[in-house]
Amino acid sequence: MIRTRRAASALLLAAVLALSACAGFPAAGPVNNGLEPGGNSSGPDFAVRPDSPQPGATPEQIVSGFLRAGSGPGLSGQWSVAREFLAPGVEWIPTAGVTIDAGGDRSAPVATDDGHSVKVAIAPVATVDATGAYEPSDAGSTSLAFSLEQIDGEWRITKAPDGVLLDSIQFPRVFGAYPLMYFDLTWTYLVPDVRWFPPGNVATTIAKHLIDGDPSPWLAQSVRTAFPAATSLAQPSVPIQDGGIAQVELSSEALAADRQTHDRMQTQLEASLADARVAGVQMSVGQTLIEADETPPRSTRVAALPLVLTETDFGFLAGDEVTAIPGLSEAVVLAAPASIQVGPDQDAAAVRFLDGSVGRIDANGDLLVFDPRVGLVDPSIDPGGYVWSVPRDDPAALRAFAPDGTAHDITGAWAGASQIAAMSVSHDGTRIAAVVVSGSRTSTWVAGIVRDADGVPVSLSEDVLLAGTVPGPGRSLTWTSDGGLGILAGAGDDTVVVEQPVGGPTGAHTPAPSSAVSIAGANTTSPVRLRADDGGLLVKRGANWQQTASGIRALATQQGLPQ
Repeated sequence: MIRTRRAASALLLAAVLALSACAGFPAAGPVNNGLEPGGNSSGPDFAVRPDSPQPGATPEQIVSGFLRAGSGPGLSGQWSVAREFLAPGVEWIPTAGVTIDAGGDRSAPVATDDGHSVKVAIAPVATVDATGAYEPSDAGSTSLAFSLEQIDGEWRITKAPDGVLLDSIQFPRVFGAYPLMYFDLTWTYLVPDVRWFPPGNVATTIAKHLIDGDPSPWLAQSVRTAFPAATSLAQPSVPIQDGGIAQVELSSEALAADRQTHDRMQTQLEASLADARVAGVQMSVGQTLIEADETPPRSTRVAALPLVLTETDFGFLAGDEVTAIPGLSEAVVLAAPASIQVGPDQDAAAVRFLDGSVGRIDANGDLLVFDPRVGLVDPSIDPGGYVWSVPRDDPAALRAFAPDGTAHDITGAWAGASQIAAMSVSHDGTRIAAVVVSGSRTSTWVAGIVRDADGVPVSLSEDVLLAGTVPGPGRSLTWTSDGGLGILAGAGDDTVVVEQPVGGPTGAHTPAPSSAVSIAGANTTSPVRLRADDGGLLVKRGANWQQTASGIRALATQQGLPQ
């Protein structure tokens, strides 16, 4: 059940980074240089102490100092030094969000003739709203204004935009990524909804957003929470006891839930708090402890071994040996498809045949052709056995085919895209990602999958642009074991593998061989594998791609592991 949003809407973000020393809008409170009790965070174990205002500073210098102070929130997450640049009693909400820019396109502060106003121009590349949700931005340049007055002979800021601004290098050093964990609609998988929070008592921040808040709007119809409606965090903090046990006190509504619901609540909390250095969770209502155990979700990781089709075999490759998947391998070898994605139970595969049509191969040997349309991209299969297919030049014509071949048109698919190069459903079946062309830009989009009460996919949520453009034409796309994306893109000597998290800045751009034609997720030191056009299997080792096998006709992708 999706709960009604109770949190206030995010305030408008604004902020500026000034000098190369970094920048950002701050937040009130003392800055502590050590890890405070309960201040568990996956971020750095140190706090930057920014400079305080200097005597005789000009209005421009005060604004610059204020912005630099935003790079040092302290481990308490309060940005207290920035408050020193404000006039007494000034209301300013640093927790309204974050504006992120590239740093190089930012102007120096410019004062008006009377010195009472200062403007700074920035070109945001991304924002983080008040809930911690990251979103790329291509809004162009904007100008931000500050008002100042002299207080006892020193200039101080009387009006500043709410929020924090950091450059793209500084941002992940100050804020940490924390996935809020929700269940898929079948209570089988945990689904990450990545948020970005500053240091401080991160356990409190995570618990509050998970219990009192809601999933990101694009994901809200695709996931569910075990916390009963109206349940809230009963205390303003989540203390961490010896041994790393988070004490989560809930409102009385939690007591009405049954044991299975309590177990699911426990599971969500423990998974959400794992990156905040929390070893366990104890829920309570007042003085009443809630007995609950973690319910292990189904894994979304792929097998450690590559899944390949050769001239004579299909299965998991170890050295020169291919271990077949009972029933499925023989049928796949006979069909010899161009692309293969195997379902999580390894009982079926979505395939694109050599004639370009899309269908399904079952472990009992059945072969069904679902989609004969022209120009189809490689298909994807979800945990319910639905095969997803779309023509390259008609992204809105997305269809999901039930195991019996019944076609379901998916509404709201990739609005504004003129072409789709690759797509894949997430291993948990809640999201779908695609490399699309919109205008002259190639980008990666992700959307939530909306299903009816019977689990039939009916539509996509409003798509979300992931960070950064895809360099050159997109070739292939895969979900990795950590829930991110691997994208093979570019052409010739500019071929690259892009590691793209869902809900954060773009990761590594790794040069790849120009011969690479497809990509698949891996469960090794490298998140992906590649297949070359000559049938070579390529694995990243150190700084180089090495061929580990030959004669690979197709490199299959996997939708997780069997139970």
